[in-house]
Amino acid sequence: MTFELPTLSPLSPSTPSGILLPPEPRILRVATYNIHKGVQGLGPTRRLEIHNLGLAVEQLDADIVCLQEVRKMNRREAQYFERWPAVGQAEYLAPEGYEAVYRTNAVTKDGEHGNALLSRWPVRDVKHLDVSDHRFEQRGLLHAEVEFHGRAVHTVVVHLGLIAGSRVRQIQQLHQFIEREVPPGAPVVVAGDFNDWGNHIKRMLAGFGLHEYEGDRSNFTYPSRLPLAQLDHVYVRGLEPLSLVVPQGRIWWRMSDHLPLIAEFKL
Repeated sequence: MTFELPTLSPLSPSTPSGILLPPEPRILRVATYNIHKGVQGLGPTRRLEIHNLGLAVEQLDADIVCLQEVRKMNRREAQYFERWPAVGQAEYLAPEGYEAVYRTNAVTKDGEHGNALLSRWPVRDVKHLDVSDHRFEQRGLLHAEVEFHGRAVHTVVVHLGLIAGSRVRQIQQLHQFIEREVPPGAPVVVAGDFNDWGNHIKRMLAGFGLHEYEGDRSNFTYPSRLPLAQLDHVYVRGLEPLSLVVPQGRIWWRMSDHLPLIAEFKL
């Protein structure tokens, strides 16, 4: 497969083939991607995309990759697909040299799935917070302290609920968690699938000092085949937003119902 990624900014040049080159020192590249559990389609026509996703994650060339709907295991799918990975999806998707962190949000009769973080920098501390708002949706926050150029960057991977009231309460829990677990003044990254079709969550986070890149506002990520909304975001505190890009094209929309989002920040 050939993956084409647009240039993020003058700080992130690309090769003629479209592969992003490493950013300048002190430029933090963060990607967030809802991988739809590594499978696309329904019933007997469903197809395994986890191997293509592994190639795609590597092409993102991000310092930190925040993933949602990541399967730790699934007995039914492992029996159905001959090439089902022998390890959890977070471990499988981690490029060489990256550290993979995973925490379960939901337990089903066939397995478990949750959030994951892949980091090319050392991970010093990991926490998980259950933010399930009702019995029909199991949700959680994954927090990891990433040491970037010798400085701790507190990264939280989120996957918020489908109900508006649930998302508001989950953002309030996120704020309380950051207040409790993150030292004042420390850089913070909050990334993931916010499931918010409006601006209410953005305004709430702004009230907590968390902001995202405000350049081109047409970085839609969902649904991947014909994007109509930006459900995926990367918000930061203590970092300067520099750029934001969403890879486009058939290769990308075949792998998941979301497109990945890539953001760069200056420390």
